[in-house]
Amino acid sequence: MPCPLFYSYKKMACTILTTGRAVACEKSVGGLVAAYFIDYGELGAITYDVTDTDVITAFAGTPTAYKYDLREQSSFEQSFVGSVENGTIYMEQTLNLTFTKLDKATNKELKLMAYGRPHIIVEDQNGNFFVMGLVNGAEVTAGTIVTGAAMGDLTGYTLTLSGKEKVPANFLESTLASAGVSASATQINP
Repeated sequence: MPCPLFYSYKKMACTILTTGRAVACEKSVGGLVAAYFIDYGELGAITYDVTDTDVITAFAGTPTAYKYDLREQSSFEQSFVGSVENGTIYMEQTLNLTFTKLDKATNKELKLMAYGRPHIIVEDQNGNFFVMGLVNGAEVTAGTIVTGAAMGDLTGYTLTLSGKEKVPANFLESTLASAGVSASATQINP
């Protein structure tokens, strides 16, 4: 006779899946092109695509973005962080940046960045724009200013920014300008 304990426990569905996923064609590449930093709170009201709330079409504020060009050493990661015991799940967003060459102007800007918690729009090599720290902003959690030891070593900066959000970073529908973001022409040229 079966044990009734096994039949009395039922799991309840919390979400309903809507589709599967095929293997993608090999048309994408890794890496980042740029990170655009926006002071926290400047995005204003957010307009989402009417059929897909994972896509942002516009910001109602008048955000100004400061562009940092990136090379192959930088990366953007998002991790699901869940607790079965507490019944919670959130996204840990991490942006790892490397900037070559030390200079006074970059020292100053990175110091100011560490004091704030900016929103960051991350552009990847595939033309995608992700909004990191949409609700809570992102904070500098680690970094170095390094001269290197050998002639071929990095002399520059490493920076890690982290954010915690309820959902993965939203995609922008197309470009910064179409979403109402003004890209500043001011850029440090080390």
